[in-house]
Amino acid sequence: VWALQSRYLANHGWNVLAIDLPGHCKSAGAAPRTVEEAAETIAQLLDAAGLQQAALIGHSWGSLIAMEAAARLGARISHLVLVGTADPMKVAPALLEQALSATDQAIAMVQTFSRATLAPPSGAGSWVFGAGMALARRVQASNGDTNLLHTGFVACDSYRNGQAAMAALACPVLFVLGEQDQMTPARAARSLVDAAKAAGKQVQVQMVPSGHNQMTESPDATLFAIHHFLHAQAAAPQLPA
Repeated sequence: VWALQSRYLANHGWNVLAIDLPGHCKSAGAAPRTVEEAAETIAQLLDAAGLQQAALIGHSWGSLIAMEAAARLGARISHLVLVGTADPMKVAPALLEQALSATDQAIAMVQTFSRATLAPPSGAGSWVFGAGMALARRVQASNGDTNLLHTGFVACDSYRNGQAAMAALACPVLFVLGEQDQMTPARAARSLVDAAKAAGKQVQVQMVPSGHNQMTESPDATLFAIHHFLHAQAAAPQLPA
């Protein structure tokens, strides 16, 4: 889902790591069961790759992971981009139950509510619903020991450190929110935006014409919002401490 953005940024001056969490697809290890556990794997990844500084970009559950990791890593994080985020990121009990007992039906429900349209005009002709179904099934099948869909939902539903994480950030933050997002409506990010502003952080909010899957439904708008944010912040003069 990040293919366009990853390739563009990689060809415009950024070294891009588009990662799978442990226990997902080809990444070994146990799947993290909380946002905090997943955030710790980001710190471990930066250490293993020898990276002293990085920008973090995350979508949905990934946005919570990126935010928590940025709060923990302080000045090592130069930029934070939260796509399709919310606080709290509550999951309906019916969807939690279905993810456990009827996983394929839950995947179909998520794909339905994640889309503003089945044929986005800027989506390069791709069938985003079918692509989303295929990808979600592949990820789910990649781990025979853990129900990844249910585990991810529980992690999102139980995370409560958003306000504190936002206050602890040492970097500017960009919110990329979908105008028709039903999974994480734009209004659900308001508390994080307000917390960041109250803590004196540099905050930008970019609305894009999409549902929850901004990267494939509004690929260009999402890409250029991220690229402009990274480029503008990187080019800004650094004031003395």
